[in-house]
Amino acid sequence: MKIMLHACCGPCLLEPYDALAAEHEVRVLYANPNIHPADEYQRRRDTLLAYAAESSIPLDVLPYEPNEWSAAVAGVEDDPSQRCPRCFELRLGIAARHAKAEGFDAVATTLTVSPYQDPEAIREAGESACFDAGVAFLVTDFRDRYADATRRSRELGMYRQNYCGCRFSQKEAEAEREERRRRRREG
Repeated sequence: MKIMLHACCGPCLLEPYDALAAEHEVRVLYANPNIHPADEYQRRRDTLLAYAAESSIPLDVLPYEPNEWSAAVAGVEDDPSQRCPRCFELRLGIAARHAKAEGFDAVATTLTVSPYQDPEAIREAGESACFDAGVAFLVTDFRDRYADATRRSRELGMYRQNYCGCRFSQKEAEAEREERRRRRREG
């Protein structure tokens, strides 16, 4: 099977790519209009590009279109239970259309390696987006490989971000870190 693997970043690519490439023809796609700010987008892209080049992994990079993401989440920006599924569907829809245009059979995503993401929302978004594009969505759950991906990315000296990607998740992550610091000071 020919699989287009949507990748959110280099560290999250490590384990899912190895698992899928052991059995399938895999090409990686970097298409993440959600990432904010632009220099963060570039840093994640460049980390992924460097790893793919070193490892001879085929990789496509689509143009950065943050306005497309803003339109997709308009009206639900402050509600991650609605914002995140819309974001997943946007990115997986981009991947599905690209996969179809490039003659691939299915789409998978590295998003399922993160224990911080909702695998059911990813599955629903992926199935919907891929159905619309006419390709299959390969349902995966790589969360059991997260520790290995983290370890490997550190050993490789990869840039590791500390929030999902959008400006809202950045603020949410900063607030969570501040709350943890406050509890440690009090505790």
